[in-house]
Amino acid sequence: MGKEIKIWYDSESDYLEVIFERKAGYFRETENDAVMEKVDEEGNVIGFFHPEGECIERT
Repeated sequence: MGKEIKIWYDSESDYLEVIFERKAGYFRETENDAVMEKVDEEGNVIGFFHPEGECIERT
């Protein structure tokens, strides 16, 4: 069985969060000002968030 991915979108605050792994971590900046990545204590990416989720272009 594959891993579960948590996707959460709040339309009121226009906030999109995607979590690949539920564990302790913190958000850090990325090269893209519109995206922050969540990393664990070892620096592995375990999720990300986009504060303006509706702005993401759909393909």
